[in-house]
Amino acid sequence: MENRWIILAVLFTVRTVMGIHFQSVASFTPFLIEDLDIDYTRLGILIGLYHLPGVVLAFPGGLLGKRFGDKRVAMSGLVLLTIGGLIMGAADSYALSVLGRLLSGFGGILLNVLLTKMIADWFAGKEIITAMAILVSSWPFGISLGLISLGKLATASSWQFVMVLIAGACLIALALVAAFYRTPPTASEQGATGSPDVKFTGQELLLVIVASIIWMLFNVGFIALPSFGPDLFTSVGYTVTAAGSMVSMVTWIIVFSVQFGGYISEKIGRPNIILVVCFVGIASGMFLLPYSAHPIALFVWLGLIFGPPAGIIMALPAEVLHPENRAAGMGLFYSVYYGGMTALTSLAGYLRDLTQNAATPILFGGVLLIIAIIILVIFRTLQARISPFPAEVK
Repeated sequence: MENRWIILAVLFTVRTVMGIHFQSVASFTPFLIEDLDIDYTRLGILIGLYHLPGVVLAFPGGLLGKRFGDKRVAMSGLVLLTIGGLIMGAADSYALSVLGRLLSGFGGILLNVLLTKMIADWFAGKEIITAMAILVSSWPFGISLGLISLGKLATASSWQFVMVLIAGACLIALALVAAFYRTPPTASEQGATGSPDVKFTGQELLLVIVASIIWMLFNVGFIALPSFGPDLFTSVGYTVTAAGSMVSMVTWIIVFSVQFGGYISEKIGRPNIILVVCFVGIASGMFLLPYSAHPIALFVWLGLIFGPPAGIIMALPAEVLHPENRAAGMGLFYSVYYGGMTALTSLAGYLRDLTQNAATPILFGGVLLIIAIIILVIFRTLQARISPFPAEVK
């Protein structure tokens, strides 16, 4: 096996742990609402706080990777995830939970920016869509593990104890990175004496921002399912464990459909058609889900249709960034993404309180996928006109 595939396996594991860490708040919903005396708006804020630090840290995070090295900064992110998890595990108030979630978010931002850049360095020109699809699938894989296990573990012990276990998993991920990751021979990554200077062109700047908006809308639509899906089904009589297990079906299927979708996308070579068809299919499934007598069939459909876009979208920045701007470019990409994720996830929780309807966040997620189609058209139009690496529109 080539070294890059070993590296991908390690980074897949790291991002899986991140997914479990992120899913913890949503899986602990009934416990947090009772123990911390909060409403769904504040729950949505707590979920979204994982992304809030990205507004200010994602771009500098890319520069930090260029200045100090990807491996060191990624390991620092895992340290922050560990500390944040331990603080949440000790939390007896909403304020302390906010602190732990924010620290975890800081760590997650550093990891997301650097892990994506690491994969781009190892796979540029070599199965990059497939590699990005595999990396992206680690996030729903971690969320799936969280959905089927965290609520059950919290019921058997306590949500605080489970947070401590998650912090321990972060330490294991840290050890894996320390032991196995190395810089690819072809990378121009700079160490402690490297220059953090960035020389974006205006075209790169605009195209990366628009690509980030597509990724943000796609992800908020996805996150609506594991974050608010269990609440939807417990509101109609399912137990916490049963609701989490049923919702996890979509994320389990996504783990495989993301990877298969990446492979098929490279073989078919029609990324725009795939994105539009999938976005329409996702929106349709989310609009129907709250009113369906057969939700399992819709979860299977959503799991299948959510997968193919991920690798295509994550490859968009590589289409428009010069290699020397990748680290900072991915930082900018995630800055916009995280700001939108925080705002829209909080808005989903607010709409749930405002309407007193558990279906509202799911319907809101469907609307965002329709908007993503419009942003995709804008991206491809701009790319054809101004990109230094124009893509053939298909």
